[in-house]
Amino acid sequence: MFDKMIGFIGAGNMGSAMIGGILDASLANTSQIIASARSQETLDAVRTRFSIEMTRSNETVAERSDILILAVKPEGLSDVIPQIVPHLKNSCVIVSVAAGKTIASIEDMFGKSIRLVRAMPNTPALVGEAMSALCPNSLISERDLAQVQQVFNCFGKSEVVPEHMMDTVIGVSGSSPAYVYLLIEAMADAAVAEGMPRAQAYKFAAQSVYGAAKMVLKTKEHPGALKDAVCSPGGTTIEAVAALERGRFRDTVITAQRACTQKSREMSRRK
Repeated sequence: MFDKMIGFIGAGNMGSAMIGGILDASLANTSQIIASARSQETLDAVRTRFSIEMTRSNETVAERSDILILAVKPEGLSDVIPQIVPHLKNSCVIVSVAAGKTIASIEDMFGKSIRLVRAMPNTPALVGEAMSALCPNSLISERDLAQVQQVFNCFGKSEVVPEHMMDTVIGVSGSSPAYVYLLIEAMADAAVAEGMPRAQAYKFAAQSVYGAAKMVLKTKEHPGALKDAVCSPGGTTIEAVAALERGRFRDTVITAQRACTQKSREMSRRK
């Protein structure tokens, strides 16, 4: 159990997913979490769901927090940061999940030395299966970073990466759920074409993708070795794999993911 107060500025989908993960993991109790939101609807919904303290005041959240998570959209930081700068504890660890906002740009917005972690979770946080990248600035201690990683591990897995890898993270995890959804949809379409009911097809496809991913993580086998284990000589699976290779499946995935990474780099330079 943490002995820290965790604050959230922003309690939308990502903020709520993080709050739920923290409480489900018993890392903190409801009295140790405070969050702000702009709309009364969100305030009421999050308060009812989690029984935590909710407020419209970003300043109140900043004053109370030992770890402060900025769970707002990138364009919202320029409004939020000036509000909270005078109210922060000197020891506060700030975590930004604003996509594309570099450590240097966030430090500039604060205009003073801060302890900052730049984080990039992905949308599977909503079901407790996020993959998050964490990048600390020079003032974050090993203990600070370990505590932030504890928070992010409550709703998935996390890894510490150097900041120059953040655009790569966008390609391989931040945006990649969309690629997987396309795969699941295509698999289900093929099953429907062969006569399977749509709902059942989605379940078969999604569970198969989930199970295959879990095999990679649990066995730590090379994905190629796991693929080979399914491909019997002259069998059905190798026939499908051969068809995918003719369609340049792997090349298409690599090309798409690198395009995503490059777009992220371009967007970061413009911000």
